[in-house]
Amino acid sequence: MSAILNEQQLAIYSMPLFSSLEKQGELCMNELINQTIEIRFTGKINCIETGKSISKTYGEGLCYEAWLKSPAAAPSVIHPELSRIHEGIALRDFEWEMKYHNCQHVVYLSFTDKVKVGVTRSTNTISRWIDQGALAALIFAETPYRQLAGQIEVFLKDYVADKTSWQAMITCNAADISILMKEKERLENIITEDLGLFLSDDYQVTNIYYPVNTLPKKILSCKLERTPVLTGKLVGIKGQYLIFDSGQVINIRSHAGYEIELLCAS
Repeated sequence: MSAILNEQQLAIYSMPLFSSLEKQGELCMNELINQTIEIRFTGKINCIETGKSISKTYGEGLCYEAWLKSPAAAPSVIHPELSRIHEGIALRDFEWEMKYHNCQHVVYLSFTDKVKVGVTRSTNTISRWIDQGALAALIFAETPYRQLAGQIEVFLKDYVADKTSWQAMITCNAADISILMKEKERLENIITEDLGLFLSDDYQVTNIYYPVNTLPKKILSCKLERTPVLTGKLVGIKGQYLIFDSGQVINIRSHAGYEIELLCAS
């Protein structure tokens, strides 16, 4: 799902609809909140890059061959510090990496259920925060290319988390802005002089609200292979998760390439 923030800082979700590799439109998911929906997995999976029929996905919707070759699954995607495209060295695809990795990046601090550090392209900041289910976030540093942002993140990992529990993210409903601000100040005093040259003086905190009416007391994770028919009232969307009144949740992004039928009962 893609998402933007409206003027009230509410995440507005859209689900792109495809027929194999051809985009057929988008569905506004916020409009389905409080409706009973049914997700039916047809049993078909196609690689989102090649369109090839496959039995399982690698990464996010790729066949094994594409996962080995696609720049979208290059090591520098998960580990930004491995990128070398600013040196003219591509790990997989020169043009793709020049476009997406040899450009301005930010190192950010976000609050999901706790403060964490992350890296993303400057043009992708808000959507990245929404994908992670962040309730608030701010920019810590700005760099001219990806590897440098990754080096700052690697340094900070010794002092602040770089991962979060998705279960804790879903159930957390309030951000501690004071902790976020204090962490930025603390880390600014720790960072090395060379990396500190890229610190951002922007202390603006972006608050993010999600279309969630009810938080589950107990989370039941669903995979379409095990639960090919998922039915219930949609009570919320957070991160890349659909939340049902039964406590069942499904990660939509992890099912990229799956062919489904989506029905609305009310």
